[in-house]
Order: sequence, then structure tokens, then C-alpha cells
Amino acid sequence: MIRDSRLLWAFLVGIALAPALPCRADSPPNIVFLLSDDQAWTDYGFMGHPVIRTPNLDRLAERSAVFPRGYVPTALCRPSLATLVTGLYAHQHKVTGNDPSHKLAPPDSPAYAQLRERLIAHLDGRPTVPRLLTDAGYHTFQAGKWWEGSYKRGGFTDGMTRGFPEPGGRHGDDGLTIGRQGMKPVFDFIDEAIAAQKPFFVWYAPFLPHSPHNPPERLLKRYRELNESLPIAKYQAMCEWYDETCGSLIDFVDQRGLTDNTIFISICDNGWIQDPDSPEYAPASKQSPNEGGVRQPIIIGWPGKVKPGRYDTLVSSIDLAPTMLGAAEIAKPAEMPGINLLPHITEGVPIERDTIFGEGFAHDVADIDNPEKSLLYRWVIRGNWKLLLTYDGEVGRYAKSHPRTERRPQLFDLANDPHEKRNLAAEHPELVAELAEKIANWWPVTERQYLTKWQD
Repeated sequence: MIRDSRLLWAFLVGIALAPALPCRADSPPNIVFLLSDDQAWTDYGFMGHPVIRTPNLDRLAERSAVFPRGYVPTALCRPSLATLVTGLYAHQHKVTGNDPSHKLAPPDSPAYAQLRERLIAHLDGRPTVPRLLTDAGYHTFQAGKWWEGSYKRGGFTDGMTRGFPEPGGRHGDDGLTIGRQGMKPVFDFIDEAIAAQKPFFVWYAPFLPHSPHNPPERLLKRYRELNESLPIAKYQAMCEWYDETCGSLIDFVDQRGLTDNTIFISICDNGWIQDPDSPEYAPASKQSPNEGGVRQPIIIGWPGKVKPGRYDTLVSSIDLAPTMLGAAEIAKPAEMPGINLLPHITEGVPIERDTIFGEGFAHDVADIDNPEKSLLYRWVIRGNWKLLLTYDGEVGRYAKSHPRTERRPQLFDLANDPHEKRNLAAEHPELVAELAEKIANWWPVTERQYLTKWQD
């Protein structure tokens, strides 16, 4: 027993400052999911950007498996996040857009509130990643973007978002303060999980580098000196600000002695190409099925398990739910179409898949229960070939993001044309027909039509 009060105080301070004991090697791994918001696939140091600095994610990439050819199936915040949490394509989970169409009801009416509730309800009861991890004994935490009501509706044990119809509940309310106003809620949660001797899952989806682009002046100053365009300078500074917050989370896990038994996964919800003359995004980025909208590098790190390096494998965000569940030794639900990437990056097991698919829908959901009503695009990538088909779904308020001026099928050789400048469909009609058939078999569409059939 410690009788001297000064010795007792020193003893307690020593305990408080000491790093937590790492989990046993055979205990389930902690999972930290880093989700950038509105950032281009090119805009990281580890992806070779000449100006934007992301030293913390670069450091994570060095010790991780990096997939430069990662993709999200849908280039819009809410459906992309719903895919990450469910492991389903948007046409499966049916959260295809950010909001119900204003054509369905006035946005300030009770009828519109009911439509929003019906859209959220598509995820109720689904076997989401946090729900399955919670059932397996994990403590699970939501911070940042979260459209689907309270964090509890997603299956998290803890979180920040109160959810619609609470004030500011459309896409995150209190959760949107994370990162921009510090990291304390995440750090407190991790310490609580440590105290409870539970593995944890952290959904870290800050409102970064998402607009408003209002970075700290200490960061903005450098990018002003490197850019003539102030909007570009602000956006680039926001990318570094996001990286700083990721670094603080990575370091906190390390300081607690948890790094060796923690998986870090990093991805962005959709692309963003900054318009140099305004705060808005440029064409062929957010909401677009082009590479600027759907291509997103993926990082998966787990010291001593994952073999670090760059993998040329085509992967999709639909693979991340099965991968996280696989790390926790939880069987993935049969409805999840993705694959567990861990055998590939830990043991070199080949991936038995040669194509990935995607789809684009309008920002405004034209029919809460029928995804086809808002369908604008479908695409497939096999090897270096990408086929993009355009459909006649209802656009809603964001028509400028979907000009659909190219009505014919679009075929691109991504190896030689990564920014999709040359449509090769007319030169390879047999390949177009073959890839179009793959799209049709992936998700048979019965109501929507091509704007122009490939034969035309």
C-alpha cells in the first residue's frame, strides 16, 4: 500500500501517462477506417502529386498494401458511404442519392420528411460492418459524415451523429466537427475501449477536404505561393489538413501500444477536381462515372500481417466490408458481392476476378424504392479497358454535373489514357458488345434505356 501522498500521486500519473498494454497477439484486431471526403485519386504524396503534401498517409502507405487502382462504384457521398458500411452496391442497398427528389414533395413539408425517413430505413436491420462487429464483441464508433440518421441505426455502439430530424442531421450534425475541431471524441472512445479490454472499430469520416475550403492560414500560406488560383490553393491546403488529422489518429494508436494489432484502411468516398475559378468542382469529377469521380487509391495496413507494397490488382470499395469482417474472423453475409482482400495481401493468394463494376445515379432520388428511376450510368473495367454506358434516368437539380453530351458508349484504354480523353468504342465494337453484356449480367436493368445503343 502506498502511504505517502506524493508517492501515490506520482504512481497515478505514471499509470495515466504510460501507453496501454498492447492486445494479445491472438485477440481480434482493432480496425481504423480513414475516409477522406471529396478528394481526387491523384491528390496524395504517395500517388505522386507534385505539390500536395500528405506525409502521414505517405508513412502509412509505406508500411501497407497500396492499391493505386482502387475504385468506388458510385461517385457521390451518401451512396458511396452506404456501400462502405454495407458492402453492397447502391442498387442493392437502394440509397442511390443524397436526397429525395424535390419533385416528390416540398422539401420543408412533412411528406418530404417521411421520404427522407424511408430512404434511411433502407439500411435498418441490414448486416452492416459496425453491426456485425458489435455483435462479435467490438466497441464501434462513428465520427464524421453519416447520412443514415443516428449512429445507432448503423449498428455502432457509440458515435457523434444524432441524425435527422435533429437540427443539422442531414449528413452528420455533431459528427462533422471531428478533425476540424480536434480529435478528442475519437481518442476518448479508444481509451474507453482499452479500459473495457475490447477490440474497437473507428469510422473516421471527417468533413475534410470537403467544402467549405477554409484551411488554417499556416497551411494556406504555402499553397498560395505555389498556385495562381486561390480556390486550388485552398483545396490543396485542405488535403494537407485532412492528412494532419489522420496523422494524429495514427500516432495516438501507436502511443497506446496498439499498432501491431490494428488495421488501418484508407479510402475516399468520391473524387473532386477543383475548379480554378470558383469553389465548385470541375466536370468529370464528383458525381461523375469518369476516373476523376470513381477512382480512389486504397491503403490497407496491418504490421506483421499485410505485405507492404503496391498492388496492381483492380479492387473496389465493395471489397472493404468483407476484408474488415475477414480480419475479425466474421463470415461475410452471402449478399455481399465483394471479396476479402487479406489472403491476397498476406499470403499472395490470387484474386479470382477480372472485372469490377460501377453505377451512377442522380443526386436526387426519383423513386425511393426503385433505383432504376435515377440511373444515369453503368460502367465496367476489365484489365485496362473501361466501358461506360449512359442511361436516360431522371437527373433532378444537378443537371450541370451530368451533361450527357456523349450519348454513345464510351470505351477507354486506361493504361494509355488514364484521364479518358479518347473514346475508342467505334474502333472496337466487339469488345464493346462483350463488356456491355457483362454489365447487363451484373445488374439486369428492365426500365432504363441507353441514350444511344452501341450498335448505333
